[in-house]
Amino acid sequence: MKQDKFKVLIIVVILLFVAGSFLVIQDCRNFARQLWLRHGELISYLEIPRDPEINFSPGLDASPSPVEQIPEEELTVADLILLGARREVKNRTVYDASYEVISYPGGDVSPGRGACTDVVIRAFRNAGIDLQQLIHEDMEKSFHLYPQKWGLSGPDPNIDHRRVPNQVCFFKRFAQALTLEVEGCLEEWQWGDVVYWRFPDGRDHCGIISDRRKKDGIPLVIHNAGIAREEDCLLRWEITGHFRYLVNLADPDA
Repeated sequence: MKQDKFKVLIIVVILLFVAGSFLVIQDCRNFARQLWLRHGELISYLEIPRDPEINFSPGLDASPSPVEQIPEEELTVADLILLGARREVKNRTVYDASYEVISYPGGDVSPGRGACTDVVIRAFRNAGIDLQQLIHEDMEKSFHLYPQKWGLSGPDPNIDHRRVPNQVCFFKRFAQALTLEVEGCLEEWQWGDVVYWRFPDGRDHCGIISDRRKKDGIPLVIHNAGIAREEDCLLRWEITGHFRYLVNLADPDA
């Protein structure tokens, strides 16, 4: 009789241990997911690819993309924007949004470091488009039209172009605003487009649409929320902006 009671007690203890372990694992997974959603990206050592030349999400095809097979003399502005963004992935640029005093025009923050907006800036600069200069010149003319969030009395060419709200304002004035919907509108999402998101905690984020697509047609995105990556994340957060910069668009103030 005592042996039976002892066996039952052991079984109960084991079941309680298993149940407790399951709950702890679930809590850890939920906590990790919340961090992912709040901070945009969690990168573990296991997720960092071993190939030093590329930094894709695990399982994605690293073979030459459609644009990478186009002869150099035939590359368009959109192609060059995409390739400039992908260079950030190959450089394994680490996220750093710190303020830096940089040269003007053509200034850039320290190599190997940069914010999400620096992916866009460097991508455009690869196509000969200097967002630092363009945004600064427009802010000098129309400072009152830009967000007044930072207590500045005038433009600052060191940081203005690196702020998401300023980029969005510039693109609303000078670029083609496109759909925010993905389902049923895949043809409107072209490589070289700029996408803006809002994280659940209210912070803004941005990236460049890739020429690589999933089997369902949804394009990958090149962005930096910890380290520059090219991955399936277009639908990960709320999409707040989608722009295509056309170099020959007229100045709205002209």
